[in-house]
This record gives sequence, C-alpha cells and structure tokens, in this order.
Amino acid sequence: MMKHSLSCWLALLSLLSSLRSSTAVIGGLIDFEYHDYTSLTLAIRSLTVAYPDLTHLYTIGQSVKGRELWVLAIAGMDATKHVVGRPEAKYVGNMHGDEVIGREMLIHYADWMLLNYGQDIEVTQFLDSTRLHILVSMNPDGFEEARVNENCRSFTGRTNDLGFDLNRNFPDYFEKNIYVTQVETQAIVDWVADIQFVLSANLHGGALVANYPFDNIDPEIKKDNTSIYSPSPDDDIYRYLATVYSYNHRKMHILNETKCEGKFTGFEDGITNGAEWYIAVGGMQDYNYLFAGCMEITLEISCCKYPPPEELPEYWEDNRDALMEYIKQVHRGVKGIVRNEQGTALEGAEVKIVGRDITFRTTKEGEYWKLLLPGSYELQVSMEGYITWTSTVQITNYVYNVEQVDVYMATVDDGSGTAPPKTQVSLVVIVMASLLGSLWHL
Repeated sequence: MMKHSLSCWLALLSLLSSLRSSTAVIGGLIDFEYHDYTSLTLAIRSLTVAYPDLTHLYTIGQSVKGRELWVLAIAGMDATKHVVGRPEAKYVGNMHGDEVIGREMLIHYADWMLLNYGQDIEVTQFLDSTRLHILVSMNPDGFEEARVNENCRSFTGRTNDLGFDLNRNFPDYFEKNIYVTQVETQAIVDWVADIQFVLSANLHGGALVANYPFDNIDPEIKKDNTSIYSPSPDDDIYRYLATVYSYNHRKMHILNETKCEGKFTGFEDGITNGAEWYIAVGGMQDYNYLFAGCMEITLEISCCKYPPPEELPEYWEDNRDALMEYIKQVHRGVKGIVRNEQGTALEGAEVKIVGRDITFRTTKEGEYWKLLLPGSYELQVSMEGYITWTSTVQITNYVYNVEQVDVYMATVDDGSGTAPPKTQVSLVVIVMASLLGSLWHL
C-alpha cells in the first residue's frame, strides 16, 4: 500500500514538474560541446562575469597535476557567504574522469539557472532560499586522458593521475580504507568539514540509476556476499530522494531503459541501494552521510560513459528537470537553531531522530537541518553540560514548507534529568501543500 501510494504521489510530482513555468528560457552562454580544463575554466568564469551578483567562484584545492577544483556557488543574494538558516546544497561531477556527461550537465545547469533567475518562478524561489555549490569536475586530470570510444567506454581516465579510484578513496565507517588519501579526496573532506551541506548528489556515467547509501556493510556480512541490501537509518528518505530524481528524469524510471541495451537486468523505479548493486569500500556518498552530516546519492545518468558531443542536448533534456526537482528537496523536513537559555547559539550539539542510529551536529551558528518524510518523529538534542531536550515533531510539510523548531537548552544544575521542551515553532505554508498531503495517504 505504501509503495503504491508513493508511486502515485511521485507520478503527480513528475506531472507537476512537466508543467514548469512557460517563462523558463532555454538558451544560455554555454555551448553543447565537451570542455577541456582550459575551456571549462573560461566557461565558468564567463558565468561569473555575466552574473556577478549571483555567483561566487572559488577553488577547494588542486588535482595531482595542479588543475584547480573549481566550485561555482550560486544564490539570489550573498553568494559569497553563508547566511544563517539558509541551507547549502551541492552537485559534484566527473569524479571518474571518463564519465563525462555529469560534467557537461552541471555547467549547463549552472548556465540555465542563472539565465532563468528572475524569469522562472521555481528557479527564482530556489536561489532566493538556497546557496548551491557546483563542482563541475572533481577529476580534471582523468578527463584530459579520457577519449570517446565506439563501445561507449573509455579505457583511460577513470582514476586520478596516480591511478587511484576516487570513489574508493574516502574514509569508511565499516572498515579501514587501505588506500592513501588522494589530494582530490582530501579537498572534498576539507570542503564538507568547512561548509555544512544538507543535500548533495554526485554524477556518474555507465548506467542509468539513482544509487543511495549504504555502499558498504559490516565485514562479517560481506564475507559471504558480493551484494546485499545495506539500509541506512534514513533508508525511507533516501529511497524517496532517489525516486524523485528517477521519476523526473525522462527515462530513468523506465525499467527497460535502465537495462542499457542488455548491460544490466534493470532497476525497478530507476533506483538501487548501493551495496545491493555491488559492495564498495570508501565511497563518497557514505562518507558525506556518516562523517559530514550531508545526505548524498550517486546518480548514474548515462548508459554511455563518453558519448559523441552531438548527443549532449538530448542528455540535457533528460536531466534538466530531475536536477531541479532533486535539489529542491533540501527544503523539506525540520530545521532550527539550538541556543542556551541566554540565547547564545550552541555549536556541536548532537541532533537526532529517536530510533534512528545517526547523529548530526549543529553548526557554529547553532543550525541544524534534518530531511524527513511526512510523519511523527521524536526530535532529540543533547550536549554536555545541558539537559537533553526531546519533543515530538509532526512533519506534514512538503518542499519549501519546512517546520522550524528552535531549541533552548537548559543547563544541568541538579541532575534532575530531562527538561520540558522550550521551543519556537513556525510553519511556512505553500500552495499545493494540502493537495500533496492528501495524496501521500492515498
């Protein structure tokens, strides 16, 4: 029943997405062609010149060969800095250098968003309430080595210049990663430690499916399996997020399309748990979730890793709406600021949903975000020296209708246990919320 209801709701979501404002502009500054490092740098810089008030270009480090890992931040205002209460989201492309479609889709997505700001309602609303960071190429050295191949598979460029697979290179929760951390990997680790991202996706190629955590599993279970479902504590929202992308993609939710002309048996609804597909150590999506408090999925957006450039416009049409609908999900669930009784923000307070074995920490401004599906949850906040705070939170919201729960922590003075919750709660109601709310229970 729940699966049927979710499918009905997502079908309507896909339909509503297709009815995007007719004011959206299609053309832009970026041509449909493959961009090497030099032309990519020029393309990104051209966007900052054209839209100086909406963009901020920065680098998070360099590749083995010294190429900059450029990030383009986009926001309706204050793109150069974090604004308290405004969520940070990101897209990462070209982690495997020979999987090139994501690289081109992200530079076109940035171009399209900037062109449509102030013209398209959805784009404008999103950029007025979010800062989006786009790392177009995590592996620029690998891209320079990759080549178009008749079999749609490049035999060079997957790894970084030292031969390391960057999606097997991150610290792993389940077991020690034996590989030396690469400079590109360390750049990501430092980046997500510096900025509290809420939602993310990294774009790959070679399949057509939205892949969600976990990629790995307990070694005792793994020794008897090469693939097995490995659910995270937030498996429900992860499945939902993956399905949002697949159902807003023109082909990904169609079983026959995900077979990639016989390469795979197909993926129902266009989604898969990472470890159920194949178990992998050191993946980036698991690292983001478990070590950085950011929900990330892996998007395989093309059966062909390196297709001819004339096919790029078709891939753009396949992915444009999905890129928009997915990243909007950063605006759902619950968020707030944790303070002491004097009103000072508390950094490092532990925030969790009771019954889910995963904890996130507040930022230096005391902020927290938790993506949740509609339902009733026990929200718990704890910190050394303060009485643990717990309260029931009813999530009935949808995108842009986030429940704000600000928490005031009482100091421990007599060891009396838990304090009655002291909160400030507000709801921002949007058009369609009541309609979508009723559809959720179909």
